[in-house]
Amino acid sequence: MENLIRKLTETYGPSGFEDTIRAVLRAEVEPFADEIRVTPLGNLVAVKKGRGGEPRRMLAAHMDEIGVIVTHIDEKGFLRFTPIGGVSPLTCLGARVRFENGTLGVIGVEKREDPQKAPTFEQLYIDVGATGRADCPVRVGDAAVFERPFAAQGRRWVAKAMDDRIGCAVLVETLRQIEPVAGDVYFVFSAQEETTLSGAMTAAYGIEPEMAIAVDVTGTGDTPESRPMAVELGKGPAVKVQDAGMIAHPRVRDLLVQAAEAAGVPYQMEVLERGTTDAAATQLVRSGIPSGCLSIPCRYVHTPSEMVDREDVEGAVRVLLQALRIP
Repeated sequence: MENLIRKLTETYGPSGFEDTIRAVLRAEVEPFADEIRVTPLGNLVAVKKGRGGEPRRMLAAHMDEIGVIVTHIDEKGFLRFTPIGGVSPLTCLGARVRFENGTLGVIGVEKREDPQKAPTFEQLYIDVGATGRADCPVRVGDAAVFERPFAAQGRRWVAKAMDDRIGCAVLVETLRQIEPVAGDVYFVFSAQEETTLSGAMTAAYGIEPEMAIAVDVTGTGDTPESRPMAVELGKGPAVKVQDAGMIAHPRVRDLLVQAAEAAGVPYQMEVLERGTTDAAATQLVRSGIPSGCLSIPCRYVHTPSEMVDREDVEGAVRVLLQALRIP
């Protein structure tokens, strides 16, 4: 999966600007899907037909990533910006960003009265090498993502946009390996998770599945003096119990536990105090869809260098394949 993950993480696709990453994903899944469609909001939906009957299940991984968007260009050609999704000013200083047209920018900071305090977004700017508004290669409303290449360090993979291109890679690999199961399976690569969850919500409304499982990253508690959390890199994918936006449906939670045990995959139970996933949106659709989440442990979430473990990722594929075999 390494080459696939490299391709996905290095592709441009901030929330609301998913055209490029959607085209890359479409090329990956088209040979294995029975149907492909793009929804009005920009989700990519790949359908694998079953042997007939129920249940109709939906797997969702969001293809958008965090980024920044230009709000103003001053007379010297410096850009002011605001975040797209959960970006921290602490991860911005000196960072490089790339716009859809290929323009590279460097994030700088103004002189501050108290340099010991973290800067605010109002104190940050992007330098694209322009000398004024006239030769500035980007416009207000243009979006950029962090520029950082994929790297493999033993079992550990590091890249920007692991959240949630790693979930997309898990879905692609699951689609490649899946054999026909009882009901149709809808693989949804959702848009705008980092901002509104609207992609998964509208996709679920159209599909109306009997069950929905999100595949996304989660934080860990295994770094020095980290906030205590019973999730570690390399100990297996995590079955979500609760996060800040939802409580997993017990039937989905138990299905994932059963599947992990049947597949012989080590797993962890996850309670995430901050953040949520597409499952928080799918469970609210129509009369309510039983929803849960299989999580990939990830260090340094929402930074330009997110880290996952290869065996956790490969284990997640095996868990999903086993879960889909269970009626």
